[in-house]
Amino acid sequence: MFYYMFPTVSIIALILGLPGNLAALYYFTFKITSRSAFSIYITNLAMADIMILCTLPFRIQYHLNQNNWVFDDIVCRITGTLFHAGMYMSICFMTCICVDRYMATVHPHVYLKFRKVWCAIVVSIVLWCVVGVAMLVFVLMGELKTKPRGSGRYSCFENFDQKEWKSRLKAFSVFCLIFGSLVPSVIILVCYPVAARRISRIGTKIAQKAVGVIYAILAITALSLLPYHLVYLLHVLGHIEVIQSCSMINSIHVARRVTIALAICNTFLDPVLYYITTGHCEWIHTKLFNKKITRKRGVYVISMT
Repeated sequence: MFYYMFPTVSIIALILGLPGNLAALYYFTFKITSRSAFSIYITNLAMADIMILCTLPFRIQYHLNQNNWVFDDIVCRITGTLFHAGMYMSICFMTCICVDRYMATVHPHVYLKFRKVWCAIVVSIVLWCVVGVAMLVFVLMGELKTKPRGSGRYSCFENFDQKEWKSRLKAFSVFCLIFGSLVPSVIILVCYPVAARRISRIGTKIAQKAVGVIYAILAITALSLLPYHLVYLLHVLGHIEVIQSCSMINSIHVARRVTIALAICNTFLDPVLYYITTGHCEWIHTKLFNKKITRKRGVYVISMT
């Protein structure tokens, strides 16, 4: 079943996600006349999704061939690293969008002082540089040894030898889990509900739509990305022998395959996010700050100038 589940989801992601993300990248790069931090983060999120999608044809072939890698080892390292880096970049840029929207709704006066496009560009460049350097180091460290399977069959980015976990994999995994998973997840799960509660006090139809958008973003994140990162944490704990139960490790292995497929769904759910946040949401930067913001009894009120 697992040999066909991943390819099926991947093909759907390529059909829906690649055109959607390419269209979003084109729109936010060439059609937006008034740049904002929001549009910069959306552009980078689309780039991260495209990076994931570009690796899927190799993974489709791998799983349809019953998890037997037929390409060179360097191709395995590059595509595997790009795939996982794209996952972490995706949640990082969703976190950037979350913080941007949180500041715009909960602390608008502070946001007005710091809503500079160059800040978002610097944050994006720093994130790409950190991930790029980590990817380069990981790839250049050489072949990833996997457990022998016999009959000339080779694994790619799975079934790693225990020596690999005791050397580079442990350090990289802990770093990615903390800064690419735990911190972003906490920020998203804390900031968005606070922003939603603040907006819901306004009581207008626009505000209610904004709350709906926030919950849609939370749903996409909770359904596609968070399970992947949570199961990966358990996966790492199993390999560093914190979890030692064989039955639990086998269950984690199965869950990991399912959650990777769910995470891929994020690549074609994100274009839906782009549409609803720009087409149906009047609380975004370009409209929100053409209005006058006042504070009344502890609640920010948006009124036309």
